[in-house]
Amino acid sequence: MELIRGIHNILPSHHGCVLTIGNFDGVHRGHAQVLNNLVNKAKHFQLPAVVMTFEPQPQELFRQQDAPARISLLRDKISLLDELNIDRLLCVNFNSHFANQPAEQFIEDLLVKKLGVKYLVVGDDFCFGKNRSGTFEMLLEAGKKFGFTVVSTQSFILGSIRVSSTAVREQLALGNLEQARRLLGHPFVLTGRVAHGQKLGRTIGFPTANIALKRKVSPVRGVFAVKMYWDDSDIYEGVANVGFRPTVDGQVCQLEVHLFDFTGDLYSKRVEVELVAKIRDEHPFESLEALKKQILNDANEAKALFGNDAG
Repeated sequence: MELIRGIHNILPSHHGCVLTIGNFDGVHRGHAQVLNNLVNKAKHFQLPAVVMTFEPQPQELFRQQDAPARISLLRDKISLLDELNIDRLLCVNFNSHFANQPAEQFIEDLLVKKLGVKYLVVGDDFCFGKNRSGTFEMLLEAGKKFGFTVVSTQSFILGSIRVSSTAVREQLALGNLEQARRLLGHPFVLTGRVAHGQKLGRTIGFPTANIALKRKVSPVRGVFAVKMYWDDSDIYEGVANVGFRPTVDGQVCQLEVHLFDFTGDLYSKRVEVELVAKIRDEHPFESLEALKKQILNDANEAKALFGNDAG
């Protein structure tokens, strides 16, 4: 999959494509169905299948700290999309200048002149351009004028639940990891680079790998049984806390992972942490000793979930 970072990197050779536009946050099973249909259409037209997405996600620009929690960071999204046979990913810098361009300019300059779109798939609630004046109906009219087909994404139903990024966020927030996995079609994974922390875990016998989440809002909070891995590593089981560490007056939401059977240096490694099951919510303890006792209980519960001897 070719990654095009920014509109300014679109080349004349990129003209002519079938295209879909969206956040694709989490790249869930609904997205996978839309993209599978796009790839089939691309084969029919003998053109590249292209995904246009935005960074930051539009709601993160408009609503800042009140934006919905991000399921997947851009790096994770790229990796997930790469598995779905997409030819190109166009990542557009979503800033005030881009958001405030006239809807007609978005269509004529970007879709028609630069990308040469022949077949476009978007949600029927897709809005774009200044004051969100661009609509699905406007795209249909533009398609007639400039000679491209516009179709809407159809809702993908799993059981009685409509698969959407919102539904995934709701299940993650509730700690329903198995249901989130069903909606996503893959495990929920947090990724990042291990950094130096306060080393408090060592003092109470539970050394942790500290990973900055780099999100305005985390989709999960609490204590979890996890699996962690990195390039060429084995898969290690452990227990993790996602939150603000209230017992030690933490100010930044971060991920801390204690692995059961690992000794070694993880600093600066980029790791993937798969959340397997939620154990409890995060809450403050009156002392580090009380925290230590609780972490021991959490570790034993996680080991039991993995089928390990908790003794």
